[in-house]
Amino acid sequence: MPLLILVRHGRSTANTAGVLAGRTPGIGLDERGAAQAAALPARLAELPLSAVVTSPLQRCRETLAPLLGARPELPLHTDDRIGECHYGDWTGRKLAELADEPLWTTVQRHPSAAGFPGADGETVRAMQARAVDAVRDWNDRIEAEYGADAVYLMCSHGDIIKSVVADAIGLHLDLFQRLSVEPCSVTAVRYTPLRPFLLRLGDTGGFGGLAPLVDGAGGPTGGDAAVGGGAGAP
Repeated sequence: MPLLILVRHGRSTANTAGVLAGRTPGIGLDERGAAQAAALPARLAELPLSAVVTSPLQRCRETLAPLLGARPELPLHTDDRIGECHYGDWTGRKLAELADEPLWTTVQRHPSAAGFPGADGETVRAMQARAVDAVRDWNDRIEAEYGADAVYLMCSHGDIIKSVVADAIGLHLDLFQRLSVEPCSVTAVRYTPLRPFLLRLGDTGGFGGLAPLVDGAGGPTGGDAAVGGGAGAP
């Protein structure tokens, strides 16, 4: 099954301002985020990507622009299921202010019980379910079109990526706040018929070490091994 490269968008203006952006339109990258995006093509240069899937939000599209400019042949797909969590009435509010809300403690300590207020708010469980469904669907689609050893990239958001990783490693959703996914970090998950393997988590360096796995040369993650940004971040 395919190797999935999960990229969180670069640092955004909302990150800098300490605001919960959610799905607010018009939130782009700040100067640091633009520099992070510009460095992405070189960081991923050794990976033979077959396709790119993105959240529809502007900060993800801006993060991908340099990569797509360097590799114009890459097919680009948009999937709302990997879009940011619907934070409802919390959208656009300061994180420092939200930290005083009783719900904040639930989001941090028992996120599987958390649901965001307002008509368009969703539960953290629902967020994870749609994101994992999207990954599974794209795994099948990429494998059918490009083969079992294909590599593809998804550009999404911190809580989305953390929830996908939690599912991949069998981590209960209540513990996903222990994972860290920084802006423009790269996470790699190899899916196999028996289990996924987490190869990188929140990595901000280079990825040449993954190339042997793509070429079929390497190690326990090449097959089935023997038994061996928290929610509320913009």
